[in-house]
Amino acid sequence: MPDSKIPAVLVLQDGTVAYGNAFGAIGTTTGEICFNTGMTGYQEVFTDPSYFGQILIMNTAHIGNYGVKADEVESDTVKISGLIGRNLEDQYSRKVANGSLGEYLKTNNVVSIEGIDTRALVAHIRTKGAMNCIISSETTDVEALKKQLAEVPDMDGLELASKVSTKEVYELGNTDSDIRIAVMDYGVKKNILQCMVERGAYVKVFPARTPLAEVKQFAPHGYFISNGPGDPAPMDYAIDTLKQILQEEKPVFGICLGHQLLALANGIPTFKMHHGHRGLNHPVKNLVTGRSEITTQNHGFGVDPEAVRKADHIEITHVNLNDQSIEGIRVKGKPAFSVQYHPEATPGPHDSRYLFDQFLDLIRKN
Repeated sequence: MPDSKIPAVLVLQDGTVAYGNAFGAIGTTTGEICFNTGMTGYQEVFTDPSYFGQILIMNTAHIGNYGVKADEVESDTVKISGLIGRNLEDQYSRKVANGSLGEYLKTNNVVSIEGIDTRALVAHIRTKGAMNCIISSETTDVEALKKQLAEVPDMDGLELASKVSTKEVYELGNTDSDIRIAVMDYGVKKNILQCMVERGAYVKVFPARTPLAEVKQFAPHGYFISNGPGDPAPMDYAIDTLKQILQEEKPVFGICLGHQLLALANGIPTFKMHHGHRGLNHPVKNLVTGRSEITTQNHGFGVDPEAVRKADHIEITHVNLNDQSIEGIRVKGKPAFSVQYHPEATPGPHDSRYLFDQFLDLIRKN
């Protein structure tokens, strides 16, 4: 909770208004509202590129109470457009922390509001569905804010991956490794790359719109299709590249947005979910092994379940045990697979990190 209380207001697209106190940067921000139910790992969540363009509700009552640390990030900057909390804390208990949440949000120019009943707000979003919202600590003129909010584009149909992708090619890992992986960066998290490097891979990360001919000069043994923000359907450039990659018969692994792109490249449509999956405790069943795993998730789009079940060339490998949504697929006759959730799980449980082992094993076999 901030020492000095500056009034702030939250306005939702459906007309809902909530009043609270400013936290972090002072200003006005807009985006699609979404919620995360995780109790820890807030800094990793804030820096996840998949949250670009979204205002995040942290459902847990206290956020910030263990401070921030320089190396607990998934990208170089905070990616959320704004933050909503019940109690956003400047005081922190962890001695190894580098500073407070409030200063961190100010440094990254993130407008936030606290003092909101987040449980009630999350219940509202679960009922009404995802929508745009606006936070302001500059003005409490609701009618003026509604007019500004009306100009914000919907997430449905919005291409955002190229906005968060790396601008320059970069490399990680041992250059002498016998496994080279080309990463198509649509908003990749640092710990996804680390999971491959830790397993002995040499990875080269390419900007979103890199032509495949340029990627092939790296002579990769496999391709990784990354997570990222926005709607996958308008990403024609990525879908076309992935179609070409699949013709090479080299191993392909996709996560989250990469999962959706693999579906689209195989004629399976995607859709905007009612309110998405975001948190650290989503139960998923592996249909191949019959075992369940607790997963970390962050997505507002999904693969059309009816279309994928009718597709003869696609095998469903994982399903969500809460709503039976499609959480994993494999392309029959090709070394290509994907999952909707995040097996790197930072933050979250490591039940699903075996998927990185499967990817590298597939590369070795091919």
